[in-house]
Amino acid sequence: MLILLNLNFISPALADDTVNGTQIFSVHCAGCHINGSNIIRRGKNLKMKALKKNNMDSIEAIASIITNGKNNMSAYKDRLTQQQIQDVAAYVLEQAEKNWR
Repeated sequence: MLILLNLNFISPALADDTVNGTQIFSVHCAGCHINGSNIIRRGKNLKMKALKKNNMDSIEAIASIITNGKNNMSAYKDRLTQQQIQDVAAYVLEQAEKNWR
């Protein structure tokens, strides 16, 4: 008897709805973070180098900042659902991996 298992592993960034994240980012985030930059604090941008430097290079870490805010970054827990937060976090990480191109 032969049993075959097909285990598909999906990148965490692809597991969430990055299409929805794109739309949410455009409405709520692009004003300060156009193309992954930061108009308020340059060093706190969304480029992979900065995300890694600040230990923010995971969906969980990005979602935490979106949810709770930090310093000049407002909290979005009262404006976005948990799913929307996950979607935008997945989008941000995916774009950082592509160098926002």
